[in-house]
Formats: sequence, structure tokens, C-alpha cells
Amino acid sequence: MFNDSHNSPIDTLYFGIVTGLAILIAFGAGYAYGAGLTPDDMGALLDPAQRAARLQSDSEAPEEFEVFWEVWNLLETRYFYGAPDDETRTYGAIQGMLDTLEDPYTSFVPPEAAALMRELDSGSFDGIGAYVQQAEEGGITILRPFEGGPADEAGLLAGDVILAVDGVSIVELDMDAALALVRGPADSEVTLTIGREGEAEPFDVMVTRQEIEVPTVESRMLDDEVGYVALFEFNHQASRRLDEAVEELLDQGAQSLILDLRNNPGGFLDQAVDVADLFLPKGEVLIQRDVDGQERSHHSEDGDPGEDIPLAVLVNGDSASASEIVAGAIQDSDRGVLVGEQTFGKGSVQLQYDLTDGSILRVTYAAWFTPNDRAISGEGIEPDVVVPSSAEAGDDLQLDAALDYLHDQS
Repeated sequence: MFNDSHNSPIDTLYFGIVTGLAILIAFGAGYAYGAGLTPDDMGALLDPAQRAARLQSDSEAPEEFEVFWEVWNLLETRYFYGAPDDETRTYGAIQGMLDTLEDPYTSFVPPEAAALMRELDSGSFDGIGAYVQQAEEGGITILRPFEGGPADEAGLLAGDVILAVDGVSIVELDMDAALALVRGPADSEVTLTIGREGEAEPFDVMVTRQEIEVPTVESRMLDDEVGYVALFEFNHQASRRLDEAVEELLDQGAQSLILDLRNNPGGFLDQAVDVADLFLPKGEVLIQRDVDGQERSHHSEDGDPGEDIPLAVLVNGDSASASEIVAGAIQDSDRGVLVGEQTFGKGSVQLQYDLTDGSILRVTYAAWFTPNDRAISGEGIEPDVVVPSSAEAGDDLQLDAALDYLHDQS
């Protein structure tokens, strides 16, 4: 499965420490296979003293693993403050190995977080319904409540900071632990302590958690001729819901379209190709080059509803990966105009491996290029019409510029 998201809509938990003995056993089994050990020897791999003795006497043991277990045992037996448990050290070793790659997109996701990622990819989950990020001074900042969701109905606003959950401060917690407290089963109640700019003191808000349908698409007519559709992420529902929204706007009389990909962090590669196909005639969408030296082109086909209508695409610095595939393909084909700011520059592909304990390993194995062979990674896509984001609340200079462009074309 491909997933290239560099950031994600939250009310979900992506990384955290969970019970991980299974991954330790899997790591031992992988080593045992390489060292020629039999299944009967596996017990020795789980006992520190026996493990070290076996490795020291086994001439077939790779030297690198011998050093690893030597360090493991010295920490376990000689470290004054007491070594962390096996789970913590194992996940630390995995993360340390990934850190040597200096690639933020190759990542390990423990089982509990992985289960929530799969839940989010399905398009729904239980929670309060909001996009959030870690607050600079601790807690969780609400970027935007889902329209009509529990957080919205409870009166929470963009910019609010969750400081405590059911009386438990989350200011000192990492994002994973904090989100674990915020999330909960549908119909359960949670009291959030909120800090809000302009309010002298924090205040409590009661929110009833619900099953949340991730708002993949929002659409409306901006005037009698211009339809607007925003795509928030490339989940499994993206192309189908966008197709439906475009059809509805055309039925309402839209003579031109604005596709808003701002703040869209990406998602699944197949969805990026399918979304581009909605607006492009038959042709190339992207070029993919992988670790095996293979090159593959992804193509669009004729016959979709948005292929002929005048088109403007909104992008900004948080339009990433799958968003950049779509934007780059539209720009290279002269199919529409890009309006806004230079995109994020995340043009690599991650293969997602479901591991035996329920965890996930994402491994970068390929890079993307636009149909005109422009690199996306580290470069981003420069819009045709550069418009900075609005400084004043309520103003949208980029949307206004796209509207002006389309009106000029009519």
C-alpha cells in the first residue's frame, strides 16, 4: 500500500509507546534465521545472559549484532539508574536505525498508533472532530474543527489550545499521549480545558465524542458561474467524492472551477492519479523512479467531467506530495492555472509494510517527477500566479485572485 502523507488530519494518534514484546521476538527471529539458529534456540535470544553467551561463542554471528547484544546486556546489568524495559529499548533501537537514514518519511509506527492510522485512512474514526497540531508551549492547538462535528458544536474555535483533558494537564505530554486522552469511544463525554486568545483564564468545554466522518471534500458555488471545491486529503474516498462534487457543481451551472489543494498533506498515490484524471485528458500524470532503477509512468484517460472546464488550482506551502502530483500534472499539461504559494516539496513514495505485531514500517523507495520531468522533492511546484496568504482574518487573497483569473477567461 502506498501512503505519502507528510502530515495528517488529527484526532488520531500516530506515534506512541505500546506493548511491543512481539516486535522484540520478531527481531530475534530475524537474527536467528541469519545466524542459522534453530527454533529451539529462540529462548536464548530472549534471555540476556544466554543470548550474550551464545553470540560470543557462535562464529557465524554477525559482528554488528554481537556488539549490539553486548551493549544491551551491559545496560541491563551495569547501568546504575536501571535500564528501560525491553520494549522501550527495542523501539529506541529501531528509531535509532531509521534516524541514520536522515529521511523523515521512512518511519516506524507502533501497533496502537498503526491501528488508528488505518482507521483514519478508512475515512472515519471516533473523536471530537478537528485538525490539530502540537502547541508551541504545550497542549494541542485546534487548527480547524470539522464543520458540524462535536468540537464545532461545542463552540471550539481555530486557535484554541487544549490544556487539560478531564482535569489532567496535557501541557507536558507529547502529542501521542495527549491525543490518546482526547480521543475516545462515540457518545462518551470529555471535558476539555481551553486556552483562548483574548480570554484572561482557561475555561472548560464539555464535548460529546462521536464517530467522525473525515470531511474529504467541501464544495459550493461562488457565484452564478464559478464552482469551488476543496480537497482536504487523498484518502481512499478522495477521487470518488471529488467526482461527485464536481458533477453537482456542473449541474448547478458552473462554467469554471476552482480546485483548492491548500493545506492538503497528500495521501494515497492511486488517489492522486485518479484525482488528476478527473481534470486531465489522456496523457501522463507523473513519472516514478524507484530503488531498483525502474521507471514507471502513471497516466490519465479521457472521459471525465472536469476535463474541459476552465480551471484554477489553489496551492500553498502546505500542499504536499499527492497535492503536488496533481498540481504539477495540471501545470505541465497547461490544463489550468496554479494560484498561491510554492508547494511543500515532498515528492517521494513510501511503501507501507504491515509488520507481524500490527505495527507499520514506511520505507521510501521511489521519487516522483512531473510529466515534464521536473523533480518535486526539495523543489515544490511554483504557481503561475504568486499570491501570498491573507494577513487579515476573513480575507482570502488567493481565492480572490483565482476568481479574477477565471472571470477574465470567460
